[in-house]
Amino acid sequence: ATSRLLVNYQEPYRSQILDYLFKPNFGASLHILKVEIGGDAQSTDGTEPSHMHYENDENYFRGYEWWLMKEAKKRNPNIKLIGLPWAFPGWIGKGENWPYDYPDITAYYIVSWILGAKQYHDLDIDYVGIWNERAFSSKYIKLLRYTLDKHGLEQVRIIASDRLWEPISFVMMIDSELHGVVDVIGAHYPGTKTVPNALLTGKKLWSSEDYSTFNDDVGAGCWARILNQNYVNGNMTSTIAWNLVASYYEELPFGRCGLMTAQQPWSGHYKVESPIWITAHTTQFTQPGWSYLQVDGHLEGGGSFVALTDGLGNLTIIIETMSHNHSKCIRPPLPNFSVVPQRATFYLRGSFCLVETLQVWHSRLDFESGNSSLFQQLHPINVWKGRFSLDLNVDEVYTLTTLKTGWKCACPEPPPPQPFPSNYKDDFNIGNPPFSEAPNFADQTGVFEYFINASDPGDHVFTLRQVVVQRPITWVSDADQTISVIGNFKWVNMTVTCDIYIEKPRDGGVFIAGRVDNGGIYVRSTKGVFFWVFADGTYRVTGDLAGKKILMKGLAGVRDNAWHTLTLNIQGNSASGLLNGYPLWENVTVSSPGNGWAALGTRSFEFAQFDNFHVE
Repeated sequence: ATSRLLVNYQEPYRSQILDYLFKPNFGASLHILKVEIGGDAQSTDGTEPSHMHYENDENYFRGYEWWLMKEAKKRNPNIKLIGLPWAFPGWIGKGENWPYDYPDITAYYIVSWILGAKQYHDLDIDYVGIWNERAFSSKYIKLLRYTLDKHGLEQVRIIASDRLWEPISFVMMIDSELHGVVDVIGAHYPGTKTVPNALLTGKKLWSSEDYSTFNDDVGAGCWARILNQNYVNGNMTSTIAWNLVASYYEELPFGRCGLMTAQQPWSGHYKVESPIWITAHTTQFTQPGWSYLQVDGHLEGGGSFVALTDGLGNLTIIIETMSHNHSKCIRPPLPNFSVVPQRATFYLRGSFCLVETLQVWHSRLDFESGNSSLFQQLHPINVWKGRFSLDLNVDEVYTLTTLKTGWKCACPEPPPPQPFPSNYKDDFNIGNPPFSEAPNFADQTGVFEYFINASDPGDHVFTLRQVVVQRPITWVSDADQTISVIGNFKWVNMTVTCDIYIEKPRDGGVFIAGRVDNGGIYVRSTKGVFFWVFADGTYRVTGDLAGKKILMKGLAGVRDNAWHTLTLNIQGNSASGLLNGYPLWENVTVSSPGNGWAALGTRSFEFAQFDNFHVE
């Protein structure tokens, strides 16, 4: 759920951000886009909607991944697309929190997503994964291959298992059928190392999720180091960064762990961070299908180099000399090493001895003054009788290449940053929404979608509806309640108003909330000030999403299948609540948390509707 806020940017800023990411010879010029196959459940920074909420339901226009893949393909038709599920709708497990009891159903569900990508969006998915960072089932992987082939998707390749090198490598060595259907072994955060069994399989080895580091210059150093050393130390021919762009509220888990930052659609502000230009050192001068030359890429004074060719005479060499403390990734821990200034001499043999000059692109990360020099073109270097030398300093990246196509683009400066509007309204009155979700709402458990209430007499035809009615097969511990957050995490005093409609009789219920302090993978422990009303006519005020810390309770007279207006007012250490404009409770003492988002949600996985949301 890391691109959540990107879709709400106005033009021209949204297209500029997409250009920096995907446009060839422009910025990051990415080769691969890997997206979540939404599973209606929490996947780190929010939930992404499934194309099949229920067994008899199919919709290939939910969420923002279809849009994102099309925007990437529009800019680079050759970009590779990967789909991977983090979670699955509950019906797939028939009540069990496990996707492999009915592998035929799971395979049908995943293949439906791939077929829908083609049918509705003309997108060809190149690779598909199994279950992100969770167990794999050999039986399921074989059935997935069979189901893909049966539907004419022989060209779709399988990556397994998006976790560790083992046990997948070992199982592939002893199960020849599994070995035959897995095309790529993908490991997460491998620390530039692989294992003997993975090499023995003879398969392509990828770091299929890596980086995940705050996107300052240390993050750029991490990225520069692993882009090279994943191959030099671990024979990995692809490295995929989590995440593409930090387009989610920064106070959610792993804030700003994207290649660039675009978390303010309301202002239009975004920032092209240094990892974008580190990426360009590799991506602008190589392509999928190029080959790594099998040389020892360790430099004598520390650091590394890789060399790649298109097989048609072109050569690209990428050198990095990142020091230990300036290239630490978030995980795994980095053993000590030293890098010193050095002179490196390179020898070009075979057909490369004909190369006479190499174009030079250079970055230097400056941790003293903070004046880093990023992706600058220097004078070409002359190759004399197949050799050249280069003086390398610490914390530098060089690209030396026969290609003359590199380009450092600069769009006009985006607008300055602004906080989230302090007075914000949404009536959800939109007949043909471009996306299924209302702007700026970040679902943390459950899925909240635009809904058209055809039977309503007129006041509430267009609403926001929570639509997940069965606990999904989760990836982390989703809450038992549903919740969507919005606004500025630094807010202290606020008034939240919303019309609510409980659809579930007897034990249904909904809430509005303020000072909400948590989300993402920590959503179960979310605290705040929560104002609940229930279909049985009662209300509650709690200090937590779980409803354990009760601050006030009583009778409200709310019933299901009727519209009511809730208002929550928080000032200093005191909160009060109104129902349909009349005071229902007041002077409830709230001590912590002292600040947080506004939110709305439901008591359980149940249908409910919201309208005329307003926070001030």
